[in-house]
Amino acid sequence: MNNHYEDILRRHDEIERMLADPDLASDAKKFSKLSREFAELTPIAEQIRKLHKLQAQLDEQHALLADPECDTELRELVHDDIGKLKREIDQAKEKLTLLLLPKDPNDDRNVILEIRAGTGGEEAALFAADLFRMYCRFAELHGFRVEILSSNATGIGGFKEIVAQISGRGAYSRLKFESGVHRVQRVPETESGGRIHTSAVTVAILPEAEDVDIDIRPDDLRIDVYRASGAGGQHVNKTESAVRITHLPSGIVVTCQDESSQHKNRAKAMKVLQARLYDQQQREAQQERSAARRAMVGSGDRSERIRTYNFPQGRVTDHRINLTLYKLEQILNGEMDELVDALIAHHQAELLASQQA
Repeated sequence: MNNHYEDILRRHDEIERMLADPDLASDAKKFSKLSREFAELTPIAEQIRKLHKLQAQLDEQHALLADPECDTELRELVHDDIGKLKREIDQAKEKLTLLLLPKDPNDDRNVILEIRAGTGGEEAALFAADLFRMYCRFAELHGFRVEILSSNATGIGGFKEIVAQISGRGAYSRLKFESGVHRVQRVPETESGGRIHTSAVTVAILPEAEDVDIDIRPDDLRIDVYRASGAGGQHVNKTESAVRITHLPSGIVVTCQDESSQHKNRAKAMKVLQARLYDQQQREAQQERSAARRAMVGSGDRSERIRTYNFPQGRVTDHRINLTLYKLEQILNGEMDELVDALIAHHQAELLASQQA
């Protein structure tokens, strides 16, 4: 393992020297690739150097103990220091082990967020809007940017469907375990009898695809334009600005009508199509690696119920890790880190267990 550590340090130093070369600036693609690798290696290299430093200090303390001139009082102090250093070394090794776990190549990507109302009619659409606000507030707390790509609003403030882009370094790593069915239990405002209703909303978290990830041939697309419907003021039904793109080989259909410009709607629809095709590509690859897939938190299947939001009891339960928090209001206000961190920790534990098996 020490040889592996030294290889990492050498590679980190090598990239640092390469990035300092002014000639590299002319090759933007190579510079970007090396910068990403350097950013990934830096926390690992720092932890290795910290471990080396702690080990050197421990060796010094053992050398003091071996010195015949070391008196009893000094020996007690040295024993205390050795105990402390051993605990710090164990903690450093544990952190380094986590840093060396296989990294999801999508973790630093932006996210395409898709929320769709399921069973429950208007109540499901209203909860879809609640979830969208929750993710918007979570994004704001983490410095991410949210841009709506497509939406289908109801007349009372809900969404039958809403698609948005969440941009920011690490967005996918923080949100990737949100895919699945989110169930809500509450008394709808329209319910006069005070009965609790159960509704469901489907969430999909897709890593945003880059142009180099997905090659879409123009011949594989059917692009239709039509007049927008719904809210939109004077522009509605005046011009054919809405866009529907059908990817013929996969049958995936994407529509966008939020912008008044056909060009902007087409660009947004293509962004969503790329993400869906990339997600499909990734899922097919994951199915071929079933052993690796079992190490994930849940399957990520959008038909899988992952979480229940119970309003009468003020609780949120994540069924994949059997975690219940009585913090419904805070979570819906975007304070999701306790949930997210628990899911990530569980995922890391599963990865560790699979490596040791």
